[in-house]
Amino acid sequence: MNNQKKARIVFEDGTCFKGVTFSLSGDRVSEVVFNTAMTGYQEVLTDPSYLGQTVVLTYPEVGNYGINDEDVESRKIFLDALIVKSYNDFPSNYKSKKTLKQYLQENNILGIEGVDTRALTLYLRDKGVCNAVISNSDLAIDQLVEIVKRSGNLKGNDYTKHATSQYTYERRKPNKSCYKVAVIDCGVKYNILRLLEAYNCHCTVFPSTTHVDEILEKNNFDGIFISNGPGDPEPILNVIEIVKQALGKIPIFGICMGHQILSQVFGLKINKLPFGHHGVNHPIKNLETGIVEITSQNHNFVVETEGCNMEDIEITHVNLNDQTIAGVKHKNHPAFSVQYHPESSPGPHDSRYLFKNFTDIMEKHKAINKNKVAEVV
Repeated sequence: MNNQKKARIVFEDGTCFKGVTFSLSGDRVSEVVFNTAMTGYQEVLTDPSYLGQTVVLTYPEVGNYGINDEDVESRKIFLDALIVKSYNDFPSNYKSKKTLKQYLQENNILGIEGVDTRALTLYLRDKGVCNAVISNSDLAIDQLVEIVKRSGNLKGNDYTKHATSQYTYERRKPNKSCYKVAVIDCGVKYNILRLLEAYNCHCTVFPSTTHVDEILEKNNFDGIFISNGPGDPEPILNVIEIVKQALGKIPIFGICMGHQILSQVFGLKINKLPFGHHGVNHPIKNLETGIVEITSQNHNFVVETEGCNMEDIEITHVNLNDQTIAGVKHKNHPAFSVQYHPESSPGPHDSRYLFKNFTDIMEKHKAINKNKVAEVV
């Protein structure tokens, strides 16, 4: 390809992987993760949960079906850079409007190809997720290592404030029979909102910085949905406070980041995984039904129960790859969450039943409140 430049991916221990640019040039320093999905690179690019990260795609051929207008999952690309084995600049798909290269260039995203992504993935599995610098410069390896060492990391930082919407908005006009849902946007994906609407929910989407009174005092919502989002869930204090005050008063459903936030309110601990879960092929066992779901996941942190009081908490789902907790619910309050993406973008549709579970809980809660009002009258 024309205008390609040599690129190096250098980690803190001096390990170096080589490739060439296919989109833009220049230096980037970020956390490097790998994604095992075989398709769905457009949805991966526009997943806000990748903010601040460089993504390595393990599937070798990327760009074959180009970019279309339908499969974007947010307002822009959020990741820092994309690393692939082989880039195809001549897509073949009737929906394609532009090449992947054009899309990355329009969004100022670095694209690297020709990398031994198999070796890079094995390195990350061995060392764990870590920072690297992607550079087109002639700097010596030890100089690039020093750049990496001076960089920060995702832990301890609230990245959702960069991923969330900057304003409140509604998705469609409500009707008398719909469920009014407050969506707390930590980095929400469009298909989440589409599926909530498909299950008769009217969504009001709030920035993650919204004061709790805007949700509990000024509106009469039937439920709260806590979305996915990037980075460490522990510093997201405002959303944690919203959930604390809402727990027991209104049904709550959380996914991914929302799962981690709800779990913290339940009193559970959060730890960082060695290399995270990123892909569309993670087997999750539903402990209530015994059914195994194949799920879409994108997160670096996980919920732990060791040393926690589990008297009021029930584990509902388990990841069969590493036995990590993939779902919890409160025994006494209408609140539950899962550590994956049931909206399936990209990925399978196995977990969409969770949206129906949410509406069932809201319906039950509305009936209970109606009976309480009738008793008072």
